[in-house]
Amino acid sequence: MMVPMRGLYAILDVASLSARGVHPLAFAREVLAAAPAALQLRAKELPAREVLSLLRALLPMCRNARVPLVCNDRPDLAILAGCDMVHLGQEDTPIELVRRLSPGLGVGVSTHSLDQLERAARLAPTYVAFGPVFATSSKARPDPVVGMAGLRAASALLASLDGPRLPLVAIGGITLATAREIGAVASAGAVIAALVAGDAGDVRLRAFALHEALGGAPALAEIAP
Repeated sequence: MMVPMRGLYAILDVASLSARGVHPLAFAREVLAAAPAALQLRAKELPAREVLSLLRALLPMCRNARVPLVCNDRPDLAILAGCDMVHLGQEDTPIELVRRLSPGLGVGVSTHSLDQLERAARLAPTYVAFGPVFATSSKARPDPVVGMAGLRAASALLASLDGPRLPLVAIGGITLATAREIGAVASAGAVIAALVAGDAGDVRLRAFALHEALGGAPALAEIAP
């Protein structure tokens, strides 16, 4: 089950939610109401067994909302849980190996320079992420900020390549104030902090607002308990 990647690429970052006392599944239920382009589980500090358990709990929620579920970093857990996609960093499992392990698993990859972007794009992943566009606190050792000029250059590079146009997901420091500018250049915008900032009860409203500003078409989803 795949949907066009347009609008909010929501990231459920367990560490950020834990710091605010927000349960991951409660957060997911609110975000999925906006029917974002994708929901990624990012749980770098959790043991593999707990990550797998969370993925298996999230999967029926995402299926009901018709939103692709993405596992960060771990193709093995993505395969075991039945995820739609895995998201890989530059130092993670190579795309070619993931395809041998599970030909049907979608693969997204983070890139931080035009050279990395071109190399990744030639492997025809499901989407490519590029950034950080703005400064971010979500990573302990973030890559250099590329700015809007870098994001526009990335979009132009993808447009110049042969074959179908790959979705471009902007990453890094995206807020509601910058979302429309991002949405005018990229297919989607990956968001962590702007979804969890402020009152936990407003997550759904922030998800709707970000999805619309990033170019998505929000539609209330019926999420199974």
